[in-house]
Amino acid sequence: MKAFASTLRLGLVALLLGALSACSAVYRNHGYIPPQEALDQVVVGVDTRDSLAETLGRPSSTGLLDASGWYYVQSRWRHFAYRAPEEIDRQVVAISFDARGTVANVERFGLENGRVVVLSRRVTETSIRGVSFLRTLYQNFGRIQASDLLR
Repeated sequence: MKAFASTLRLGLVALLLGALSACSAVYRNHGYIPPQEALDQVVVGVDTRDSLAETLGRPSSTGLLDASGWYYVQSRWRHFAYRAPEEIDRQVVAISFDARGTVANVERFGLENGRVVVLSRRVTETSIRGVSFLRTLYQNFGRIQASDLLR
């Protein structure tokens, strides 16, 4: 009987430890930023896009309109049980270029430098809210004139 109780206790302890380890957070990294040693090799006013591509690699993001900058972005996310993933760290390295294509500035931003950008969209308001399709059809039916049909 003692052997059974000992085995049962050992099984319950193993089950409890397994349940506790299942509730631990999982961390995932997304993106890439060059290491600081590689960024220290970038010379402002001397390096170009081609030399940066060899030294740092090409980024996943560039300036939208005129490719005036390269952006390296890395994020660290925490996934915990049933909760939504939470971004706990973000690093952005922004390299801007002048008109000749040489490096003008190298900046590093973190999550504390980020801000929420509110997107606005324009919606055309219409006067057909709450009006059914059949009602709209019947209203337009009365607007037809014989001269419209003869054309």
